[in-house]
Amino acid sequence: MPELAEIETIARALGPALVGRRVLSLEARWPRALRPSPGAVRACVGRTFRSVGRRGKQLLLELDGPAWLVVHLRMSGRMEWVAPQGPEPRHARTLWHLDDGRALAMADARRFGRVTFTEDLAATLAGLGPEPLAADLDPERFAALLAGRRGALKPLLLDQGFLAGIGNIYADESLFRARLHPRTRAADLTPSQAHALYRAIRAVLAEAIAANGTSFDWIYPGGGMQAHLRVYGRGGAPCRDCGAIIVRTVVGQRGTWTCPRCQPPPLAPGATHG
Repeated sequence: MPELAEIETIARALGPALVGRRVLSLEARWPRALRPSPGAVRACVGRTFRSVGRRGKQLLLELDGPAWLVVHLRMSGRMEWVAPQGPEPRHARTLWHLDDGRALAMADARRFGRVTFTEDLAATLAGLGPEPLAADLDPERFAALLAGRRGALKPLLLDQGFLAGIGNIYADESLFRARLHPRTRAADLTPSQAHALYRAIRAVLAEAIAANGTSFDWIYPGGGMQAHLRVYGRGGAPCRDCGAIIVRTVVGQRGTWTCPRCQPPPLAPGATHG
């Protein structure tokens, strides 16, 4: 699933070509993808795109009105341009036909993607936590968010109600950068560890955005961050920092990659590292 860095890259690429274009018609080939209903989403017809942005892992396509199309690509969704009379992408599920003769298509092989039309963006996005790169998320506020959380760090970072936009890749990379094991309880972090995690998250995400995200397959091409990943997907390879072998485990039902030397597991109560 595209994470914050990939969606940010998509938004930046779409914006210059989409802003100012008017929707002439909507073609819904997979109506179940349209929320709250296909009829509601058709309210975008006749409107002009005003901006393209992102919130968490979701694209925000602002229309005049004001109104928004909130696009969640999920596992296999892609946004692709269709030239006038040009070939369509495979698995095109939703197409917006525009006033310059082109169409914008959401292609989705697995049909998990969703498009929501809303005139109340705040209500639609109400369940999302803070943006990890937001200016108002300082180390103190981040530490306060962690305080009292009893669960392990990895599932917490994947909780979109805690922070919006982090997925499996950047959770593993951030925890490695902070030298924290994914099973460490949030409530057990020292102030210095909390600050280290804060700095790691922001550094990893900034790096990933600069690299246009991470690419592993045809679903999200064009990224370069995969060449710089330290642990994610590198099971059996040596740690780039210490040489220990990266291991793959499962934490919170998600595949998780760690360095056993750089990220020692949390101690049981009363135990010490020997």
